[in-house]
Amino acid sequence: QVQLVESGGGLVQAGGSLRLSCAASGSIFSINSMGWYRQAPGKQRDLVASITSGGRLNYADSVKGRFTISRDNAKNTMYLQMNSLKPEDTAVYYCNIYSAIGTPYWGQGTQVTVSS
Repeated sequence: QVQLVESGGGLVQAGGSLRLSCAASGSIFSINSMGWYRQAPGKQRDLVASITSGGRLNYADSVKGRFTISRDNAKNTMYLQMNSLKPEDTAVYYCNIYSAIGTPYWGQGTQVTVSS
């Protein structure tokens, strides 16, 4: 079983920064990709950023140049550095891992609120 625990969310003014962390534990033998998703009220859950097992990065167009995804393999932790935050970035942010066989694992989510 895999557990993912997010932290680092909160309330910030527009233009500010936050760093989200996702700590992974449990039996993860092979990972296809890791990533961050977000879901605003009344909307679907969308990909924000991801890293494949080969290190390829992918960002949603809306966050390119503002958000940076990274990982620390030694700490089994993934990060999302969010700069120049906008009110439209307000959402619950979820950490995600897809195993090599396509099994998804999700964290419980962390709220990010950006005030104008």
